[in-house]
Amino acid sequence: MLRQVSRALALASLLCATASATYHQQFQQWNTQKALSQPDYTRLELASFDIASFQPIGSLSTLTDQFMVLGHPAFPKYSVRIKQSNFCDGSVAAYTGYIDVEARHLFFYFFESRNAPDKDDVIFWTNGGPGGSSSMGLFMELGPCRVVNSTTVVFNEASWNSNANIFFIDQPVDVGFSYAEYGEYVSTTEEAAKDIAAFVAIFFEHFSSFRGRAFHMAGESYGGRYIPLFSSAIYDQNIELVKAGLTPVNLKSAIIGNGLTNRFTQITSYYDMQCTAASVEPITDISTCIRMKQAIPRCQKLMRTSCINAFDPIGCDEAIQVCRMELQDPYWTSGMNVYDISKKCEGSLEETHCYPITKFIQGYLSQPEIRQKLGVDPSIPLDKPLSSHNVGLAFSGTLDILRPSDLYVAALLERGVDVLIYAGTYDWICNWVGNERWTLDLDWSGKDEFVKQNLTEWKVDGKVAGVTRSANGFTFATVNGAGHMVPYDKPWESLEMVNRWLKNRQL
Repeated sequence: MLRQVSRALALASLLCATASATYHQQFQQWNTQKALSQPDYTRLELASFDIASFQPIGSLSTLTDQFMVLGHPAFPKYSVRIKQSNFCDGSVAAYTGYIDVEARHLFFYFFESRNAPDKDDVIFWTNGGPGGSSSMGLFMELGPCRVVNSTTVVFNEASWNSNANIFFIDQPVDVGFSYAEYGEYVSTTEEAAKDIAAFVAIFFEHFSSFRGRAFHMAGESYGGRYIPLFSSAIYDQNIELVKAGLTPVNLKSAIIGNGLTNRFTQITSYYDMQCTAASVEPITDISTCIRMKQAIPRCQKLMRTSCINAFDPIGCDEAIQVCRMELQDPYWTSGMNVYDISKKCEGSLEETHCYPITKFIQGYLSQPEIRQKLGVDPSIPLDKPLSSHNVGLAFSGTLDILRPSDLYVAALLERGVDVLIYAGTYDWICNWVGNERWTLDLDWSGKDEFVKQNLTEWKVDGKVAGVTRSANGFTFATVNGAGHMVPYDKPWESLEMVNRWLKNRQL
């Protein structure tokens, strides 16, 4: 969900300096070597196995309030701990557990649909960061309940599980309730994608009622990088599943809200958001806006040379630093909410992400009785922050944040996987202007048809909710008056949007 960048990320790196200076230096050197090499994006190869030896659990209803361990001979390094956890919704079954990948352990929540759990689609949701816990999406945005203070939750009528079964996951390790032993960590989206793809396959194999069910990968913010790669890993893994005689995951679509999918189109859009009436009246003084406008051609040239035409990690990082200084820093000093350009930041960005409710979420999840109900590993400190600075530092060290993910979107579209890109019009950090630009620039077979479509209004209860453009399975949409977290600001509009998408992919 919430993406800490620029000064926030710089501060995060200082707060993370808990290890020795020698370890930190070695860590940075190792990450730099990884950044200079090609990302390790390869399909997870399945182990050879006798298909008759696998005995699926069959139904979620067989689970109890004690952990059951699920495995699959095709994935010998992976297992899943899962249990019933009656909390949050109250009207549907809820489950929690861990995806165990040897020394890495990823925490997840799963809620059945309020409508028809045995028939409705399945949504997989992740927040962003990198390092943001999906408990924010669960307890603040689209989950079955919302936190109102540090001890209380209320029923969320506008939850996305109104017509879908839904996962929320804390990933990668060290995020939220996820953890690792022996110093294990993940520092690239390519690495994270393999773990998610394996988990999805194991889940669908064990619970036969979900096999072949329509599946949608969804996320926001840094999810703009996560979701294209996670979806691609699932699609490619399906090839191996079919070879092994297993049922492929029925990946229908990818859904990205206010995502960071192409940083290079996004960064120049900060001028539009601050100096034009793209969303609100200009908020930056004229002299600063003129300097920003003059910096755009130089910024684009630097990025084109070192980031786009050829990826030179050091040169690209330098280009981004120059662009950030000229185009982002004026906003950071304004005191405005980086996730909602229409209001001031409430509290400290580093402590509350400009939303005090995040402190309530952390307080709620720090209660020992809640943790026991969820099955949280006792090694997780009670005061562990929702956002992991360590993960932000690790991904920053590999320059994962600089690698565009739009080509993965194009590849998914070419293979019949639909894609929805939506954005709240008030978000600054991953704004609608930059998101629309990369969708229009995307090179794929349906580009000409998509580009020639005019933006048209979409409505909820007769009122204009935003504008949209769609062709050949690719949809771009705005949500008026919403910031970075669309389901938080516009819950009913976001629910209507996702319900229409699940039903027929048209808004």
